[in-house]
Amino acid sequence: MYGTSRAEFPRRIVCLTAETAEIAFLLGAGDRVVGVPGTARRPEAALEKARVGGFSDLQRDVVRDLIGAGVSVLCTNQRSFDDVLDAILLIGGALGCEARAREVIGDMQDELRQVREYSAAWPDRPRVYFEEWMDPLIVGIRWVSEAIEIAGGRDVFAELRDRPAAPDRIVTPEAVVARDPQIILASWCGKPVDPDRIASRPGWTHITAVDSNQIHELDGADILSPGPSLVHGVRRIHEIIQTFHAAG
Repeated sequence: MYGTSRAEFPRRIVCLTAETAEIAFLLGAGDRVVGVPGTARRPEAALEKARVGGFSDLQRDVVRDLIGAGVSVLCTNQRSFDDVLDAILLIGGALGCEARAREVIGDMQDELRQVREYSAAWPDRPRVYFEEWMDPLIVGIRWVSEAIEIAGGRDVFAELRDRPAAPDRIVTPEAVVARDPQIILASWCGKPVDPDRIASRPGWTHITAVDSNQIHELDGADILSPGPSLVHGVRRIHEIIQTFHAAG
């Protein structure tokens, strides 16, 4: 996110990631946003803004050049739910919307607490495998693993969640088979998920989730963008796990 202003707070803001665009609008600063990335989908009003940039992890060079040109840049690097909440507060302070930011954070914390408390009543936690990409297989970053736990599941590759770079979270198909997830969740970074392709991988018919048809696509806007919409992702995963328990 960057902006220019002669006043105390930025008056013209360009958001370089989908989550910063969502945050700016949610905090009431949408009228000051003049540009959003091509990945921005929420809120609907953001779609009317000029499109700039692409995926968040590809913006390093852009940020460097903007700083070199003397433009004020606010860069965040969320990897966990706590990071997401901190980023909302940071952006709120920078935009002069701190009070609203604290309200948003409070609402998110309340909803996550409710989901966590409801999930705590379940007798067990199903094994969950999340797939961020299919070739090679890449599992979820920390906030995805946390979302699974809050929703009542158990991430079968939780030990990899602290590795921020996607190449460090590559797993083999055989490793997934060995972990035998009971639920498979997938969101392929903007590419439609193909459940049949997942189910037909060599040896995967032995996986409990495949055998019981528990393969589910998650909206990337709900789980791959580290912003307020992660609450929707947690709620969706919670619904899937709740249905899993009911079917058992």
